[in-house]
Amino acid sequence: MSMSKDQAESFKTLVNWLREAIREPEQFTLSYAAESSAFVRFNHAKVRQAGQVQQASIGFKLINEGRHADLDITLSGDASVDVQRLSDGLQQLRDTLPLLPQDPYLLLNHNGWQSKNVQEHPLPDTEHVVAQITEAAEGLDLVGFYAAGPISRGFASSSGAFGWHQANSFNFDFSLFHDNGQAVKASYAGHDWNDEGFARRFQQAREQLAFLGRPQRTLAPGQYRAYLAPAALEEIMGMLSWGGFSAQSIASKSSPLQKLYAGDQSFSPLVSLDEKVSGSLSPAFSGEGYPRSDLRLIIEGKAGAQLVGSRSAAEYGLTANGASGGEMPNALNMAAGTLPDAQILKQLGTGLYISNLWYLNYSDQPMARMTGMTRFATFWVENGEIQAPVSTMRFDDSAYSLLGSQLEALTEERELLLSASTYSQRATASALLPGALISRLTLPL
Repeated sequence: MSMSKDQAESFKTLVNWLREAIREPEQFTLSYAAESSAFVRFNHAKVRQAGQVQQASIGFKLINEGRHADLDITLSGDASVDVQRLSDGLQQLRDTLPLLPQDPYLLLNHNGWQSKNVQEHPLPDTEHVVAQITEAAEGLDLVGFYAAGPISRGFASSSGAFGWHQANSFNFDFSLFHDNGQAVKASYAGHDWNDEGFARRFQQAREQLAFLGRPQRTLAPGQYRAYLAPAALEEIMGMLSWGGFSAQSIASKSSPLQKLYAGDQSFSPLVSLDEKVSGSLSPAFSGEGYPRSDLRLIIEGKAGAQLVGSRSAAEYGLTANGASGGEMPNALNMAAGTLPDAQILKQLGTGLYISNLWYLNYSDQPMARMTGMTRFATFWVENGEIQAPVSTMRFDDSAYSLLGSQLEALTEERELLLSASTYSQRATASALLPGALISRLTLPL
């Protein structure tokens, strides 16, 4: 029996026990999260730490006449022990509920939907991956972190809903350091490890590393042509995702994309953005018990769907579409453009090649204007050729400019960027993004 089937059966055992144990008018939701992950940490291109993590937990919500309380329970893998932990948790929540007020925005999904998605992409042997990395990094100062393995998510409710999701993935997040302390940051991630694909990605980072040995160039504040690599664009999209597509933020007029949804602003027709759940690492159901499907968030520069969680649906009379409590996208997918990667420098001509951005924040949130710093491999390009690394600069510009009036092209090749977060557990968030050629980027400092 596969690991996914073992975990699914263990989860069903807990669900079946709980359905027998609750008393009218009690209701419940039960979410499940598990992983079996290989972790390898590299320093100076050598393995410094390697290990395996297997863990599983459930999130238990008990509801009774508008009151609800939650409890997270770590599972042991022993069915009898885990049932006892759930039994103890049930009693604890029963004791807690009478002390709580009714929740006016509690909106349960009473549909008994069913969902199953098991993505059993074959994962590479960890020893093979380590050999590929150490061979490619020979003679270089590489620091990196490799994580791989299956991630499982489940959901069940007293109304009969049941969802199961399992996906295999890997993520190698690394930096190459020059003797002068400068670095190139890159990643290689996906469902299927490909030696040639990894070699191409690593070679690109190696080539950029060589340019970091040239004398740095300091630019005067001003406006410059710029190319944003997918990792840099991800930082901008991450800022916009923080409340940008949230139904609650839009209804309360605090969204950074308020003007987009009001029809007062737009992006370039080149920009189409989806929350593409299908085929992603994210499950096709939310922890609140609502099915998720693909949503078109931006359609050729115009506002599309909003992300609606159950509380926003209850408060504003909307229909919940499976958004998480924070109403942030978890599977961003931006449409590709027509600019070949081989033509990026030529089309840029003279300007900035920006690999990464960091420390982003809003300088004018209602105008989606943000500020941040260039990071790692940022280069000055003249006549289509890299000339020198550029010292750290601050940018300050509006997304309506960067992805709107000043957007010239998007690349036809996109990069899959998986969240490298392992806080408490490996994350399932992802972004499939192109690079962006921009005719004017403002650098005030």
